[in-house]
Amino acid sequence: MLSLDLTHQAKDFLDQLDSKRFRQVVKKIFTLMENSRPLDSKALQGHLFWRADIGEYRIIYRVEENCLKVALVDKRNDDEVYKKLRRM
Repeated sequence: MLSLDLTHQAKDFLDQLDSKRFRQVVKKIFTLMENSRPLDSKALQGHLFWRADIGEYRIIYRVEENCLKVALVDKRNDDEVYKKLRRM
């Protein structure tokens, strides 16, 4: 299983979620730690990142060596998520 590294942006977003949604997103992140390329994930063009969706949220991540690095967790509003990713 991969280790986990969350950016400050991802941590801050998770801290703002209510308990039900927090559990949903964290469960998906733990699933990604076991299998970083599930069938429902998609590689982002022009980036080293992948995306995974859980409900109304999107997780942007990449795998480096033995570490799952979660760059962003945000609403599935595609434009905003990708603008944030470009600013990183």
